[in-house]
Formats: sequence, structure tokens, C-alpha cells
Amino acid sequence: MKVVIPGGSGQVGTILARSFHRAGHEVVTLSRKPGHAPWRVVVWDAETQGAWAAELDGADVVINLAGRSVNCRYTPANRKLILESRIKSTQAVGEAIRRAARPPRVWLQASTATIYAHRYDAPNDEVTGILGGNEPDAPKSWRFSIEVATAWERAAQQAQALNPNTRQVLLRSAMTMSPDRGGIFDVLLRLVRFGLGGQAGDGRQYVSWIHDKDFVRAILWLIEHDDLSGPVNLAAPNPLPNAEFMRLLRAAWGMPFGLPASRWMLEIGALFMQTETELILKSRRVIPRRLQESGFTFHFPMWDNAARDLCARWRNPTTMPVDV
Repeated sequence: MKVVIPGGSGQVGTILARSFHRAGHEVVTLSRKPGHAPWRVVVWDAETQGAWAAELDGADVVINLAGRSVNCRYTPANRKLILESRIKSTQAVGEAIRRAARPPRVWLQASTATIYAHRYDAPNDEVTGILGGNEPDAPKSWRFSIEVATAWERAAQQAQALNPNTRQVLLRSAMTMSPDRGGIFDVLLRLVRFGLGGQAGDGRQYVSWIHDKDFVRAILWLIEHDDLSGPVNLAAPNPLPNAEFMRLLRAAWGMPFGLPASRWMLEIGALFMQTETELILKSRRVIPRRLQESGFTFHFPMWDNAARDLCARWRNPTTMPVDV
């Protein structure tokens, strides 16, 4: 296949590009700041049509991951950049598909599991899940991420309406856990290694996650199954409370203790690190109903086994690549 990955220079894009490349597929990533890679990297501005658009003509799959990181303070300037980077890049990809003589047969469009409500009582799936924004026990500042996710999906659906011959899947992804340096698992493991990997806040908030091998397998599954379109949750089927999540990660690493962080400590730390506590304290209880009903099985459905595998691969980076 020819696979084009706009915004493919980040952690998730690199995981996918690396896996497809190793499997012998033609991979092209689109990036504002292209660097060296074993696959082709093409420059784009993520807003306007240009030479990059020709890469989508004749491609089999486009996986749009473009969007500014939300790991920042939600200042007015950053809010504008976060929202516009998602809307404009999605619109640009949709327009390139519309103009293509041979449009891709499938468009996998990044979304986020953050679109669901902050809740403890029941899991959110694609059918019965509650979209967030008005939870009484969630800070008003958390509504921004819901608004972004909703606007992002709306832009994708509007673009899809102009491209009826290209199947679109909205990837409501949980945190992808891989041993790559700089990724979310690397950050969490660093806390554990330095004895700081205790519960965050009261530890009740659910953590939704997906092992990188299952993430890659799920992406391939979505490409191959023409009956799947619209929102699909990419998350392991067993989310768990933060306190238990961190306990199992400590056990996988062999760390007997981890200092907890209270909410006020997290607020100070987030301010110092120029990020938001929502990334840690929001309860994301998400399950992959549509994937499982379609027949997909997870190699790592439970966090304890996933954490042991990830720790072993972190210790031995030569085992890091994931094959499709």
C-alpha cells in the first residue's frame, strides 16, 4: 500500500510510519519541519493546497494526525493554535482528497477519547457513551478540550460529505503506550524510576490506554474492514483507576514505592511545566465496543501484562519496532 501520514513526525505517527515501512509499504509523512527518516518526508503547511497534495492522489490510505500538542497551558493564544491547527489541517486534507483523480479508499482521521465525559460510574463506548462538557464535578477549563474534539470531528465529517468515495474513520484514541523516548509511557516511567510514581490526586480517575502493538494492529484492521466508518474508540478494553494503574506500573518496573501527588501539588507542577492538570486528573473511562464487535482481539487487554512488556522493551530498545 501507499500510506500518507499528515502530521506523521510525532510519536504516534512515527510508530505507524516505522511499522508500515518495515512491512514493505510505501510511506510518506507530511511535516512542517521535515527531518531525516527511512521513509519519504514531504513539506506541507497544514493549511493550504500545495505540491504535497499530489501524494494523496493514488494513495491507498491517508492517516491524518496533524494538530498542535495539547501539552501546554490553555492560554488564549494556545487555544487558538490548538483549535485552528486541527480544523485547518483536516480541511486541507479533505480538499486534497476532493481534488484527487484517484482518491484514497480510506481516510483515518485523528480524534481523541477526551471527547467523552469525565465520569466514574460507567464506561463510554461509541454507542452509549456520553460526550462531555457539562459535568458538574469537572472544572470549566476542561470544556475547552471537549469543544476542540467536537469541532475537529465536525470539520472531518463536513469534509467527508464532499468525498463520498473515500471511507472515513474517526480515531477516538486513548493514550498510546510505547517505549519510545519522550512519549507518555516514558514520562510515566520516569516518575516511577525516581520514586514519584504514586497516585495522582485521589487516584479514582480512570486511565484509558492502548499498547502500541495493539494500536498498530487496530489501524491495520480499520484499513482492511470496509464496513467500519465513523467514530471508533482506540483503547484497551480494561481502563482502570489511576492509583491501580500506577501500582501495576511500579510492579512491572520493580519499584516498591511511589510518592503520591495531591491535587494542589499537581496544580503547582502543571504551572511550572506549562501544562494542564486535565491531562492527569480527567477520568477517561473508554472502551472499544465497535472494534471488539467487529471481531478485533487485543494482544494486551490488561495493563499489568502491557506494562511488563513495555518496561522490558524500554530496557532493551532493540526490541522496540512494531511490525504490521
